[in-house]
Amino acid sequence: MPPPRRQKPTQPRRSAVESGDQRIAKLLARAGVASRREVERMIAEGRIALDGKVLDTPATILASLKGVTVDGKQVAPAAPARLFRYHKAAGLLTTERDPKGRPTIYTRLPDGLPRVMPVGRLDLSTEGLLLLTTDGGLKRQLELPATGVERTYRARAYGQVSQAALEDLIEGVTIDGVRYGSIDANLERRTGANVWIELKLREGKNREVRRVLEHLGLKVSRLIRTAYGPFALTDLPVGAVDEVRPHDLAAFRKTLG
Repeated sequence: MPPPRRQKPTQPRRSAVESGDQRIAKLLARAGVASRREVERMIAEGRIALDGKVLDTPATILASLKGVTVDGKQVAPAAPARLFRYHKAAGLLTTERDPKGRPTIYTRLPDGLPRVMPVGRLDLSTEGLLLLTTDGGLKRQLELPATGVERTYRARAYGQVSQAALEDLIEGVTIDGVRYGSIDANLERRTGANVWIELKLREGKNREVRRVLEHLGLKVSRLIRTAYGPFALTDLPVGAVDEVRPHDLAAFRKTLG
């Protein structure tokens, strides 16, 4: 009796995303057209088409942007990622438009920049370093908590706090049911009734620094982001933009894995 024939192991079918295809919103974001959320809005408005047919869903899966048009214009292939430092002033929203008509970073950015997206956000009252990029993939890579890119802030706050209380933040803290991760906080100096504190963190939850310091009984009167990863604000003037050198960006991306 002949031995039974061996069957070839079946290979699981790869999904569209696993085979290299991606959602159109991600492709357009990487090409610097707009953020994913903005792309979804543009699709809902009927502004994006594929081979002349208007798309009606952001779930469209594509291998490339060939045949994709935005407002009737062919989308150019994604260019190499670019990253810029921007010194945001207090009083500006980190958004493209505001229904209330308040000023945004886009109303103050200098002319001549390519289409850029902010890396994370700084709230209305927070000033300092805001990174801008042309590449949606780089934006997401820099923002993900799993990546753990360190953000550095300096806060001026009214009230009294001890270095010991600040050091307890290294273990994280839960406030109103929200868990904030490890924060390396150090008291820099006291000026009358105010204190200056440097804080380093890796999550960047909404209003994290303000809420944590308020939890310690302090009232923040000024908040400045001084660094994001290896990119520091240094002496960049308020409102100014400069570009991170391509080889510095490439070296940093290698550290992210």
